[in-house]
Amino acid sequence: MNSFKQEFAVDTPSRTLNQALEGADVLLGLSKAGVVSDGMVRSMADKPIVFAMANPDPEISWEDVKATCPNVIMATGRSDYPNQINNVLGFPSIFRGALDVHSSGVNEDMKLAATRALADLEKEDVPDDVMTAYGGVSLSFGPEYILPKPLDSRVLLRAAPAVAEAAMNSGVAHRQIDLQAYVGSLEARMR
Repeated sequence: MNSFKQEFAVDTPSRTLNQALEGADVLLGLSKAGVVSDGMVRSMADKPIVFAMANPDPEISWEDVKATCPNVIMATGRSDYPNQINNVLGFPSIFRGALDVHSSGVNEDMKLAATRALADLEKEDVPDDVMTAYGGVSLSFGPEYILPKPLDSRVLLRAAPAVAEAAMNSGVAHRQIDLQAYVGSLEARMR
């Protein structure tokens, strides 16, 4: 145990990963490839959420999880499977919004604003150009589409203004901007 682990530690009789996953609703893997078995996933609660984030090979493969538990919500850091969780989705918009208001830093309010903008966007209809960019696959909110795609131009148009607004509201922005005009300028840059 150390100070970094202490923040996340809970009092539990579980001493192995296998024991910890029994009946668990969520697995957030941030370790290494192959440490989770299909039996461990099978022991989780009904309709579990598995974020296997080790890269390039996750703690358990997409195929193994789906074969074991078809009703799982699964995400990895890989672009060749649905639900890629990767900083490419958030950081460009966070930096764009922060830079455009001359923010002195990136605070929790700004990161939460980006997160909420992405969550709100996810439930909207996906434009045809985004589906075309991803091979014509139909995309709509559900177990295999819980995050917008990185090539969705709406990500920048929603998250950057949300970040800029949060920076202004939290006092770290050194420049105040008109958010409607800002969205228009972002749209113009993308043409």
